[in-house]
Amino acid sequence: MKIQAAVARTVHGPLTLESLELEEPRADEILVRVVATGVCHTDIVVRDGMLPTPMPVVLGHEGAGVVERVGSGVTKVAPGDHVVMTYNSCGGCPSCEDHAPSYCHEFFPRNFFATRDDGSTALSKEGEVIQSNFFGQSSFATHALCHERNIVKVTDAVALDLLGPLACGVQTGAGAVINALQVKAGKSIAVFGTGSVGLSAVMAAHAVGATTIIAVDMNDERLAFAQSVGATHCFNPGKGDVTAAIMEITGYGVDFALDTTGLTQVIKGAVLSLAPRGVCGILGASALGSEIILNEVHFMSGGRRLIGIVEGDSDPDTFIPELIRLYQEGRFPFDKMIKFYPLEQINDAIADSEFGITIKPVVRMP
Repeated sequence: MKIQAAVARTVHGPLTLESLELEEPRADEILVRVVATGVCHTDIVVRDGMLPTPMPVVLGHEGAGVVERVGSGVTKVAPGDHVVMTYNSCGGCPSCEDHAPSYCHEFFPRNFFATRDDGSTALSKEGEVIQSNFFGQSSFATHALCHERNIVKVTDAVALDLLGPLACGVQTGAGAVINALQVKAGKSIAVFGTGSVGLSAVMAAHAVGATTIIAVDMNDERLAFAQSVGATHCFNPGKGDVTAAIMEITGYGVDFALDTTGLTQVIKGAVLSLAPRGVCGILGASALGSEIILNEVHFMSGGRRLIGIVEGDSDPDTFIPELIRLYQEGRFPFDKMIKFYPLEQINDAIADSEFGITIKPVVRMP
């Protein structure tokens, strides 16, 4: 079938809107009419050649839409279902069997190689191969093929065009708080970086009843937004010593810290802000080969911990519906971060994300 898609052809170059051919779904594939797709930092990183995803490629991995057709082997969803498309996983490795698909042993090839398992692609243009299956979907397009492992059926009681960001960025921040760190009511947390991931973490901390929620960022407008969605304290590191300020508030440090920046010096400061037995989670990607240097005596003597987190430790089939329920209850207002763009303005959406103009751009399909 003919579809319209935004194609990344050159490193750092703009995406181009093109008419492509999309193959029919195979036995294990699902055809989704995409309603809207979130723009994530990972899309930008891949466009800029920082990961070995081949070009030309259709990116997009926070897709929401309606199932149109299913392959003969698909039983999880049916035509007409409202769905969110999230990251892909194999389903058979030890992590997947333990319901920890974000640590799938094949996470990288299934999400970043932009081909099916057999090396084929579902997209083409007049005989030219266009890489597809990015994060098992390639949803910067009017239609996408995905799989049972990375599709989540959602309620039709919530506007579908809002739900795409739950597939990655929002799930990552909220899941870090709820699933990985398991922050409980009455606890304290400092979130370093208030992009859409960090702000999702702030909202989640507020939703679970954390009483001290500290947001840290160089952008005062983002800090003000963080305060509007649950942060109790906000600090700009350009205006003072954040670790000292956290110690003054808490007396001994925070129970939890979360770094969303991937910057090694920020991670070091986050660990220094921990109370004894505190836990710091890191989920921001840094340059390959980056190393974290910690004060060993401080780290060891206080029984502090540092953990890596991918996709919020989430099992999307259960966690995405949980986030939707929190939103419906008025406890997780992630929609406040979203600004919509039509597909033809996808490059504007990406630029506004890069320069901090929009917290969470979502591209609506025609």
